[in-house]
Amino acid sequence: MGKKDRDGMSKREMFREKRRRTETRNRLIGIGLIVLGAALVALFLIYPTLRPVDVVTVTPLTRSQVDFNNVGDPNAPVKLDEYSDFQCPYCARFSEDTEQALLDTYVATGKVYFTYYSVGEFIGPESSRSAEAAYCAGDQGKFWEYHDYILGNQRGENAGWFSERRLTAFAEALGLDTGAFSSCLNGGTYRDMVRQELFTARDLGIQSTPTFVISYEVDGQTVTDIIKGAEPFSTFQQRLDAALTAAGAQ
Repeated sequence: MGKKDRDGMSKREMFREKRRRTETRNRLIGIGLIVLGAALVALFLIYPTLRPVDVVTVTPLTRSQVDFNNVGDPNAPVKLDEYSDFQCPYCARFSEDTEQALLDTYVATGKVYFTYYSVGEFIGPESSRSAEAAYCAGDQGKFWEYHDYILGNQRGENAGWFSERRLTAFAEALGLDTGAFSSCLNGGTYRDMVRQELFTARDLGIQSTPTFVISYEVDGQTVTDIIKGAEPFSTFQQRLDAALTAAGAQ
């Protein structure tokens, strides 16, 4: 038998015990590293959802006779339909530079009935999703206010600026019932409507946003005119005045 030490263990037994302790320590270190790595990955994934959403406060435009995505007198002699994409920078430019003058001069005076239509997933998934969100806000009478918030917080295309959290944050900023809003959005209430608006735009030959369709009646026949792009107010003024004259309302 091998020689025993003072604790009654042979050198072989002492070596085995030392190796066992080393293996146990290494195993615990390995488990600790795995747990730490998993925690870091979880933090990396969760942190973006915990970080406060940066929302720019927007003062909505002034509109009268609002009905969902329509503004003005439905019996106005001239109709103006906007086909737009919430991710489109030129659509935001139209809203910022031209829309209020258009509303004040033609819509509030009963000359023009203005309607907003999305162009579905024209630029990308965030386009149609934000359109659905705007229509969900419309269920609570805030389509246009939400419309202005989306365009006022536009920062890039398909880059997460209109994520679910941000769309909900816009609803919160406007004081909407976020439970009803989320139920509408997540339930796909307006998904088919947004998709159909894309098909309608294609049928009209619309290939860019924003595109505006002016329509009016002359001798019982519908006449249409198209304005492409975020043209200045003077362009709309010229074309709408011509439409009003042709329709016998100027």
